[in-house]
Amino acid sequence: MADRRSTKPRPLTAREEAAWRAFVQAMLLAPRVVEADLLESSRLNLIEYHVLAYLSEQPSHALRMSELSTLSKFSQSGMTRVVERLSRDGLIEKIRSETDGRGQVAVLTEAGLQRLKDAWPDHVTSVRARVMDHLRGVDLAALTRDLEAIAAACESPAPRRR
Repeated sequence: MADRRSTKPRPLTAREEAAWRAFVQAMLLAPRVVEADLLESSRLNLIEYHVLAYLSEQPSHALRMSELSTLSKFSQSGMTRVVERLSRDGLIEKIRSETDGRGQVAVLTEAGLQRLKDAWPDHVTSVRARVMDHLRGVDLAALTRDLEAIAAACESPAPRRR
């Protein structure tokens, strides 16, 4: 990355500014309304739903807490609180890692898998209606690559400030 102290920032063009503002609006609103739909239909919030989904995709229906945190882009302390909540509801069981005895593993229970299966139809309907149906003419593979690149850039260290 270039040294930001010695170069002036390049202003956004009108099209870039419009795209940025639309992106921010969608980024702020879409998760909020999809989560509201999910809460209403299943009493799960978005992160809880995704934790159950990530676990359901594993052959053993289990992941170390650190892996679950990394996958979900959620802090380890935040993930601990989510897993504790899901554990109290009987949707996840937390056990010690068999490999090192120190780490914690989140395991999806049968009740958790059933809750995910029950939530999925309404959730996918909401995602389709709120987001996917509005991506007319978009190359989804290119959009996915671009969004992954944005996420990767956001995970790198913040630019230096003047």
